[in-house]
Formats: sequence, structure tokens, C-alpha cells
Amino acid sequence: MASAAELETEETLSDLIRKKSTLDGVSSQDVVATMMVQCAFSLEEIPSSVASKAAQDHHNYSSMLHAYLCKDVYRGLTMVHEKNEGINKNVVVPPIRLNTPALLLKMKKTLRTVPPCLGKFRPVVGQCCHQCTPDSLRKTIGQSSSFGFLNLLSVNETQTRYRGWLVRRVCCVLLVSGCRVYPSPVNDRIERVCQSNRVKEALTAEHKTPEGGDSQQLNCFPSFLPLINTSISPGFLRFVSWVLLKMFASIFSSIQVNLNHLQALHRASQEGSLLVYVHMRQSVMDGALIPLVLFSHNLRVPYTVCPLQINSSLLRSILQRVGVVLLPPSAPTEQDAEKDSLYSPVMTSLVRELLHEGQAISVGVSAESGQGGQWLARIRQLIKEGSVPDVCLVPVGISYDCVPQINTQVGLSWVFRWLLSLLRRKPEGSVRIHFAQPFSLKEMCESGRCRIDEWRPLQDLLLPVILNNRTNCVFGWRRMSWLLPAQYSSGGKEQVHSEKDLSIAIIVHLLFSATFCMAVMSTSLLSSLLLYRHRKGVSTSVLCRDVVWLTEELLFRNKDVGFGGSIEEVVHYSLSLLAPHLIIAAVPSRKDPFIVPRPTLAATLHLYLQAKIVTHAFILEAIGACAVSAMLCEVARNGVSSRVRSDGVEGEEVKGDMEFDVVLCQSELTERALQLCHLLPPGFIPPCQSSLSFALDAVDSLVRCGILIMEEVPRDVPICDAWKREGTLTWTTTDDPYHSDSDCEEQDVHSYKLNQPSQCPEMLFFLCSMLAGHLRALCWTTAVLDLLHTPQPEAEFEAQIHSHLCDTANKKKRHFESCSVEAAHTAVRTLIDLGVLQEERQEDGVFLSVAFPFQSPGNRQKLQRFISQYLYN
Repeated sequence: MASAAELETEETLSDLIRKKSTLDGVSSQDVVATMMVQCAFSLEEIPSSVASKAAQDHHNYSSMLHAYLCKDVYRGLTMVHEKNEGINKNVVVPPIRLNTPALLLKMKKTLRTVPPCLGKFRPVVGQCCHQCTPDSLRKTIGQSSSFGFLNLLSVNETQTRYRGWLVRRVCCVLLVSGCRVYPSPVNDRIERVCQSNRVKEALTAEHKTPEGGDSQQLNCFPSFLPLINTSISPGFLRFVSWVLLKMFASIFSSIQVNLNHLQALHRASQEGSLLVYVHMRQSVMDGALIPLVLFSHNLRVPYTVCPLQINSSLLRSILQRVGVVLLPPSAPTEQDAEKDSLYSPVMTSLVRELLHEGQAISVGVSAESGQGGQWLARIRQLIKEGSVPDVCLVPVGISYDCVPQINTQVGLSWVFRWLLSLLRRKPEGSVRIHFAQPFSLKEMCESGRCRIDEWRPLQDLLLPVILNNRTNCVFGWRRMSWLLPAQYSSGGKEQVHSEKDLSIAIIVHLLFSATFCMAVMSTSLLSSLLLYRHRKGVSTSVLCRDVVWLTEELLFRNKDVGFGGSIEEVVHYSLSLLAPHLIIAAVPSRKDPFIVPRPTLAATLHLYLQAKIVTHAFILEAIGACAVSAMLCEVARNGVSSRVRSDGVEGEEVKGDMEFDVVLCQSELTERALQLCHLLPPGFIPPCQSSLSFALDAVDSLVRCGILIMEEVPRDVPICDAWKREGTLTWTTTDDPYHSDSDCEEQDVHSYKLNQPSQCPEMLFFLCSMLAGHLRALCWTTAVLDLLHTPQPEAEFEAQIHSHLCDTANKKKRHFESCSVEAAHTAVRTLIDLGVLQEERQEDGVFLSVAFPFQSPGNRQKLQRFISQYLYN
């Protein structure tokens, strides 16, 4: 470890070079090269190669100066700096701080910064889909301005109408008292809900039709009356907002709000548009952050759908006075509430009345189970019936440095214990919130861009490929009917499928939009690097280099990042938040600390949860990389197949682990990528894009990032010489008025090569690791099917699968990211859609059993081999 004097000298040199670079208007490496050349004339001990080496490697110029220059050279550098037009004549060298953390001291001093954006402007996030809602996108063109970000927790006197020392102490109270609260009338809402035809039909079906009018009708569903009476009280809203500001100040260091799209929300509110905010469920904090941000910016506070079960009657009454729509007291979960035949009609009528009153609604949707999407289906059903003219959907992206976890059942005693725990902790981590541009739900439904006619059952898409080894696959998207219960559709059988599929397409599209406008935080970036690229450990210098690289890659993909500053600050801040899940060791033989992810279940799942947003940003490249890995797996298993050839070697002559130039066919790569898309959970792919187009984009993305290069096929006739090509002047006859002669031309089949066939490309394996957790959970679930006693209830079946995944990971002492509860649920749903598991509906619920074709060990091995081909080994 370097001494304090050496560190002080190195830091002082860096400061002096930085100042001289600013004064002279040149780069830092030019300053270093010039000074070393000047010193070389006066000191013969310095070799002539030092100057050129310093000019090439300007990142380590301070350490190079300290290694090569003596005190006289350092004194000469100081004198040259002092002679610069008489500026800074009395240079005071700042001493190094003694209270700097040991990790920060050992990290190499560098002046490179992590750019928050490429160029002058930040990435444009949150725009409407140009395919589904072109009219909504056209309204917002040219209306956006760059307002930057606002820290919601930084409340000062400038945000109030008053000034003075006393105002600075009560500015938070003055802020919440000055914000506008929109009226929320609930005078005759219960009567209007009871008189709706939907509720009357539900009561008739339940044989609960009252004889005494509306007063007797209210007695038929007493548990729903407090939910219908949910309102927004100005006094309660101001008090709860003040409490939330104080509570969030003890949890988070900052809450950054993107102000660019709040102007569009103000404009939509002034036009009288009905706003529905949709976010992806991560924590219960989501439902509190959105109303608080809107309230502090004088926007209408929405009625928030809460999926938690609140046991305390006092807490329920307070939340219902600030617009929180809770679950019935008798239903512990949303699934239990939906089983009540009266719940859905009453809630649909409640949503109708809220929209008629001009209220806004906030809904969270789960990415794994689709819970919360039924509220969007209710709104779409109201628009189709004509009860509501239209609503504007607003996807909201909320990014956490560390996602806070809260129990699903909350009581008053738990709230007090949690509030007391906040007094003993320091705020850590930040939050970034992006409000996307509002777009019309009616336009999205009527545009017809969501091609639900291409939706097919998963077993029709993949089973012929898995069992019959069919090479050509069926194009289309996987139908995920489990995202929405069956009661949210009406009409004939074909109409039921089409209406339900369209509602599911809207849910999936909103999940994709909300995820796309989320910012990538520094903890997410480091988690992905440590989990997917440096699983065996990495030094801080290499980690800093990869942070800059991955940040630039994210910004190139129009993904916003929630951090900025020097590499040293960003990495140290992220490591301090992730420290409980990492092993940070100072090895005597190394200058930098060595960082390794903890090989435990809790640590790996935390890193995996944080790294999900990076996987969403690289989903095209990850799918393409897994497709390449599948073809390379075929090469390793069969030598060279008919679709993969080597230069100068016959197909059956190549066996074993040999180095040869592999050529990959574009059509085969596209089919492998398309088959992998069907195995992914919802939210990764927009439903408005065709499956073939997405698979082609996945292959092209590998060319853009340099993993694949297109093979140049020698031709007798250049491809641009159309006159000499055979068949260019032939005519075709057809009755199709839209037919074109270019349709008769044969498309050129492209081939690709790996950019570095002799060595493993790190980028390829980094991308393959992003989807390995989900695919490995599918493999392990398939392997355990013969050990389970079926049929079993669905909840018990998923619990046994989760237990098996944890046992397998503990035995292997790795791959803990494949044994989460969400991974087990997603694997079971995929196997049900694939036809491996079949559902049997009985009086006690849904029971799962292994389907007859997959009771054979051979078919299970084929399925496992098909999934494992995408896993990089």
C-alpha cells in the first residue's frame, strides 16, 4: 500500500495538471507529454519513451509522474504552473484527508467521469409508441423541453410564497399547505353503483335480488361499502403528504423526478383528459411515491389501487380518506378477492363512477403474474361499452438504488415498529421517477397494431420443434391467457379469445413501456457486471473500466442512467450500498481491492433483482447471443452440421474441440432466436412488433455490437449489377393488385462469422448470462417432474418446485438466481402453456399433473435438451 506522502504527491500532481489543462485549453495528456519532454531535457535519467507512453495512457498519468519524476521535476512542474500569467501565485497543496475510507484510498486516482448522457442532451425516454399511438405521438412532437430533474426531498423556502429564517424551518409544512387539492365528491356514489346494470345482474345471478329497493340492496355487499366510499380529504391528504416527505427523507437520500413530461401532464389535465397512471410493481413505495409527486406539482392526486391487505381498521380508514382503494377485509390477496362473484362488477362500477367524476387512477401491474392488469381490462371494457369516452394512459418508471421490501399484510403494530426503525437508520440510496407521455387507450385499441391474430398457444409454436425435430418454426406470438382471468371477456367463443387477447396485449405493452422508461441506477449496473461478467471476482480498476463501457452502451441504446460523476465516486457509492452482498478483500499482492459476489441465496437474488433492468436494455443482444450459443452447441455436439460449415473441411470430418472458422446461417439464427422469444416471461417484447421482425433485429444487434461479422460470399456477377443477373427481365402474371415484381426475386441468404473465433468473446458470454437464470430454472423444473406426485394443487406444486430449485442450487453452491419464487412461478406457467403440465379444475381449485406425452423420459430429455442449448456452459 502506498504511503500517505506518495498519495499526497499523486493527488497534488493531478490537481496541478487539471488546473494547467483548464488554463491552457488543452487536454491532460498533452500537458503531461509536454512537461515530460521539458523535464527530459534537464534530467538525463528519464528515458525518451516516457513522454510518448504518458501521451498514450493518460488515465494513469499521475502515477507515472510519481514513478518517473523526482522532487526536482515536481518542483519544476509547480514553477511552470505558477508562471502562467501570474495566476495562482500562492498555490496551497491540499493535504489528503485522513478520514477517507480505505477502499477509496486503494482505488486508482482517475479524472475520467461517468457521463450521464452522450453529447449535450439526455436520452429521450417515455415517448409514445409510434406504431400503436401515432396520433398521440404527433401531439407531443415539438412540445417537450429540457427542465432537468428535481429532488422531491430538497424542500426550501423558494418553493413557498414566504421568506425568512422561520420559513426555512417550517418550509415543508408551508409546501403541503400551499399545494392544490382537487375536489372528490362522494355524495351519491353508493346509490349510483347499486343502480348500475352490472351490479344488478351479478346480484340476480347470485340469487340475492333484494325486494326492498336500494336500501335493502346495500345489505347484499356490506364489505364493499367502505371501498365505494373511498375519497380524498384535503386535510388528511396534506397531513399524510407531510408524513411521507419526512419518512422518505429518512429512507432515501434523494428522490429525483424528471420534469420533462410533467408539462404534458399539466396540459392533459387542462384539456380535461382522464389520466390513468400505470407502473410496474416493485414495492409498496410505488403507490406512495406517485401521488406524492403529483400532489407536490399541483396535479390531481389519483385514486391508488393497493394490493396489500391492511389489517388495522384505523389505518384502513386513514388510507381510504386519501384515495387508496383497498382489498376487502375478508380477502387476504387479490386472487382471493377476484374469486368473489360480486367483487369484479362492483369494482368495475366504481371505476366507472370515478372516471365520470373526472378522477385519476393509479394502477400497478406485476411483471411475473400480471396481477393488477384486471383494472386495465375493466377500463377498456368501459370504453368499449361507451360508458367512458376515452382515457389517457401514463406509464411511470420508478428506479431504486435498493428496492425496499415490505410484507404483504400490514398492521398498525407493524407500522409503528417500522417507523421506529427509521429513526435508527441513515438515508441511503436514491430514487428516480420518469413519467412517460400520455397516450389514448381508445386509439391503441382501434389502431389494430397489436397483432393478436398472430397469437397462438405455445405448444403449437414449440412442440413440433421439440418432439419432432422440425426445423422450420411457426411464426407468431405466444398466447399468455393466464395474465387475465376469464371473467373479463364477453360474447361468443371467438369473440372471447379476441377481446381477452387484446386486453392482454395492452397489459404486456404497458409493462414494456413502463420498464423502458425506467432509469438504470448505479447499483443495477454494478450488479449486472458482478453477476454476469465477473462472477469469480474483479479488481476495482477493471470494474471502473467496465462501468464506463457499460454506461456508454446503455446510453447508445437510449436508456437513461440515474447517476453521474467521477468513476471513483460512482463505484464507491454503489459498493457501499451493495456491501452486505459482496466480499471486498484487500490482497497484499494487489494494489486494488478484490470484489467477489457472496455465494449465498439472499445475496445472489438481490443482485439478480437489481440487474433485471440491464437485461431489459440488452434483450435483443441477449436473445441473439443465446441463439449463437445454441448453434455453437450443435457444432460441439455434431461436429459441423449441414447449416454450419468450416472452410476447407467436410462436415463429418470435424470432431472434437478444434479451432475452425464457423459460419452461421442467418435463417437458422433467426429461427433459434424466435424459439427463444417464446420462452421468455412477459414484458420483454412489445406485442405490436411481429415475431419475425424481432428475431431479425436480435441477429442484427450482434452485428452492431461486433460479435458477428457478415461473411462476404464471392460472386461471379456483382450483386449491384442487376443487368447481368439471370431472370431480372422476366415478367410475372398475377391478379393481385398489390403484387410487385420485386416479390419474385429470391432473397439473398446471409451468413455470419464470429468476430473472434479463436478466443471466447467476453461480450457474447456476458449477454448469454443475462437469460441464464430463467432458462436454468426451466431446465431444473423439467428434470424434477418425474419425482413429483401428481396431481397436486397449483400452490403446493409451485412450492415444491421452488424447494427443489433451492436444493439444487445449494448442492451446486452456485446459480442461486434460478431459485426465486418468481422463477418457480414463471417456470410452471411456461410448462403449462407448453403442454408439459395440464390443469384440472376441481371444486377445491386448480390441480396440476404431468401431461401424457411428457410422462415418457425420452420426451422430457428432448425438452431439457432444447432448453439447455441456450445455456452457455
